[in-house]
Amino acid sequence: MLNAAIVGLGSWGRTLVESVQGKVQGLRFTAAYTPNPVAVSAFCDSMGLRLARDIDTLLGDPGIDAIAFATPNSQHCAQVRRAAQAGKHVFVEKPFALSEAEAQAALNAVASAGVCLAVGFNRRFHPLMRMLKAWAASGRLGVLVSIVAELTATTAFYRPSGSWRTRTDEEPAGALAGVGMHLIDAMIDVAGRVREVYCVADHRAGPHGEDTTHLILCFDSGLSATAACSLAAARAARFAVYGSAGMCELLRPGMDVLRFVPAVAGRASHLAAIPEPEVTELSGFNTVQAQFEAFTNAVRERRAYPIGHDEVLHGVQVFEAAVRSARTHGPVAVAGESRPASAC
Repeated sequence: MLNAAIVGLGSWGRTLVESVQGKVQGLRFTAAYTPNPVAVSAFCDSMGLRLARDIDTLLGDPGIDAIAFATPNSQHCAQVRRAAQAGKHVFVEKPFALSEAEAQAALNAVASAGVCLAVGFNRRFHPLMRMLKAWAASGRLGVLVSIVAELTATTAFYRPSGSWRTRTDEEPAGALAGVGMHLIDAMIDVAGRVREVYCVADHRAGPHGEDTTHLILCFDSGLSATAACSLAAARAARFAVYGSAGMCELLRPGMDVLRFVPAVAGRASHLAAIPEPEVTELSGFNTVQAQFEAFTNAVRERRAYPIGHDEVLHGVQVFEAAVRSARTHGPVAVAGESRPASAC
C-alpha cells in the first residue's frame, strides 16, 4: 500500500482525495497540509487524514511514500523539487510550471532522485479520449487536417476576490492555466509537438479580469488547430479531429460521447449524402481516479508514468509561448522549435 499526503485542500484538492480514498487499489491518503487547517478539519476527519503542521513534516515522514500538490501554480516546481529530494513520488496539478526554466529544474530533480512524477492531465485517461487518439494514429481518419477544441465553465463567477486563482501572476492569459492547458495537452497527445502559437486573452463576463482565451496552434507536422476556453461561459466541451477520411469528436464536459463521421466520396453537396455518425457513449467515468490508478501502477511496477517528462516540458513551453503571445498580440515560436513564428 502506498501512503500519500495531500498538500492543498481547496475544492480541487478535496476532489483528489475523494477520488482516491477507498477507490484506488494500492493507494491511500493518510496525511495532509493546508495553511488553513480549521476550514478542513471536518473533511480530514471524515477521510482519515492526519493534519501536519507544515510541509517539512510530510517530507521528513518515512511513512509517506508520495505527495500530491494541489497548490498555487507558482509553487509547483519548488515543491516538486523538495519532494523529489526527499525521495517522495510526486503528483502535481497542472500547469506543471509557469516557465520552461522552472520546469527543467524540477524535472532534473525528479530524474536525479529516481522518483515517479505524475502531472494532473486527468482527461487523457478517459477511454473515449484514448479511442480518439487510437483512431487518429491508426489512419482511420486519413491525413489529419485540423483540430478544433473548446472547454468552458462558469467558475470565474464563484472565485472569491482574495483567491490566488484571480491573480494574473498565478493564472496568466485568462483561462489558459485553468482549462486551456487540458486542450493543449490533448492536442500534444494526439498531434505531437507544437511549432508556434497565437493567443488572445480577454475579459468578457467574469468579475476578476481576463477570463476567456483563444488559441491557434501550428504543429511540426503542418497540422493546425484552434482552441477556445473560458471561465465565464456556459459549461461545454468538444474536442474534434478532422481528417481526409473522417471526422471524430469527443463531446460533453464528462467526455461521454464520441462521434465518428466518415468522409463521403465525390462532391457530396447534398446533405442526404452524409452518413449517420457512429456513436459510442460512456458516462460516469472518473478520470481523476484513473490517473491515480496509473500513478500507483507506475510506482509499484517501477515504470514510467504515461505522460512522459518530454511531453510535460513541451506543454510548459507551449504555455509560456501562449502567455507571451497574449502579451505581445502576435504569434510566438515555441521554445526548442527552430522555425520563426509566422502567424501560422
